[in-house]
Amino acid sequence: MSPVEKEVIRRKIAVIIENLKALEAVKDITIEEYRDDIYKRKATERLLQELIEAAIDINTHIIVQTGNRVPDDYFESFIKAGEYNIIPKYIAGKLAPSAGLRNRLVHEYDLLDHSRILEAVKIAEDLYPRYIKAIEDYL
Repeated sequence: MSPVEKEVIRRKIAVIIENLKALEAVKDITIEEYRDDIYKRKATERLLQELIEAAIDINTHIIVQTGNRVPDDYFESFIKAGEYNIIPKYIAGKLAPSAGLRNRLVHEYDLLDHSRILEAVKIAEDLYPRYIKAIEDYL
């Protein structure tokens, strides 16, 4: 990979890191506090969306740059990243469903389950630092 491509990926990693830090503000709030604060809800939703999209962009970029075809969908971008040993398969399998969350965040705001969003924050805090390390190791 050329340095320019690495820089693109590192900018996306920076988005993930920044959003994980911002999500720390909601990691310990109750479902009631979350549900009652529209600003926290909307900020959390947007931060998760951007974080997931940055990872999808990274996956797709590396997959294509290594001579493979573009994944059919966002979910597959994680699966293929695992299959091509960009990230460990177990991380790929656990993160792939976040593509579905990204789609729900973008397209179905009125159908969101607040408890699932807060659960997604905890999952992101656990898995995305491992994802970042795997990408950095790959680079």
